[in-house]
Amino acid sequence: MKLIDTHNHIYLEEFDADQAELIREAQASGIEAFLLPNVDVETIDRMHDVCRRYPDFAYPMMGLHPTSVHADYAADLQTIESWLGKETYCAIGEIGIDLFWDKTYKKQQVEVFEEQLRWSLDLHLPVAIHTRDAFPEVLDSIYKVGADKLEGVFHSFTGTAEDLEAVKRLPGFKIGINGVVTFKNSKLGEILQATSMQQIVLETDAPYLAPVPYRGKRNEPVYIWKTAEKLAQIYQIPLEYVVSEARKNALLLFKSVNKRL
Repeated sequence: MKLIDTHNHIYLEEFDADQAELIREAQASGIEAFLLPNVDVETIDRMHDVCRRYPDFAYPMMGLHPTSVHADYAADLQTIESWLGKETYCAIGEIGIDLFWDKTYKKQQVEVFEEQLRWSLDLHLPVAIHTRDAFPEVLDSIYKVGADKLEGVFHSFTGTAEDLEAVKRLPGFKIGINGVVTFKNSKLGEILQATSMQQIVLETDAPYLAPVPYRGKRNEPVYIWKTAEKLAQIYQIPLEYVVSEARKNALLLFKSVNKRL
């Protein structure tokens, strides 16, 4: 079985001590690609370094994360945009709106999100969307910029049944499922009954959101198999089908990766 981790931050300092070992372990388990979303201007070099050392395995995205948007965001956004003409990226990401931690820069977050959505249209790239306590705002921006043309994934989907229905009405979007689906108190498994594997891509968000039985610890790439096993249990289907469908969905969405795998 070959599996694609569509959202992974293996380049962060949490992995400095054993990054190469973890990548070897992931490859040995059957993981054939990491898709690496950028966070902000401080993470660009780290992300590019991993992708240059593993050119047929790690694929970069470029974007400005919503929690990195502040009052003086213009310079950071300009730096992020400048990279789009220098390197090849599989997506615009990680972008979105996050009103969980701080609503101070809500207006700026919306402006930055919509600008990056427009980049994705101009460059014909999908988007990796981060949304927390901001699903209505994210949807408003998507419809404003072009819901019929945009493609992407709602990364770390933990929305309500109504949120899922809203995503299903967007023809170009999938949902990214990670370790949250294994949490004992999560309702996500029940909500996912309203869709199928055709809507889903797999991800870790490592080092965050480790699945059970590793919850609360550093998430490692190989743990993505626990998420796949949970989806097989939820849908009562073979693990092989979960992995193959998620892989197919990822390659349909991230077309530049598809050309190389």
